[in-house]
Amino acid sequence: MVSAVPQYFLRICQGTYSGGPDQAFESADQNSAWVEMTKVCGDFVGGACRGLNQDSGWSMELLDAHKRCTARIRLVAERLG
Repeated sequence: MVSAVPQYFLRICQGTYSGGPDQAFESADQNSAWVEMTKVCGDFVGGACRGLNQDSGWSMELLDAHKRCTARIRLVAERLG
């Protein structure tokens, strides 16, 4: 039986690493999925910051059921000057 509720995935990318999303979650719509992603991202961001090198980045992507990126939160570490 196919679920009528849309499914989404979260993918974390850091440097050349990109975690393959295997575990889907159901959400009523794109806006609700965004809210869920911000909650999960909030849980991860402290650890991500501690492991971030200068001139590098970290991101969390919201993927649709076909694993196409629909939104992204990025953290960028830049050395200036």
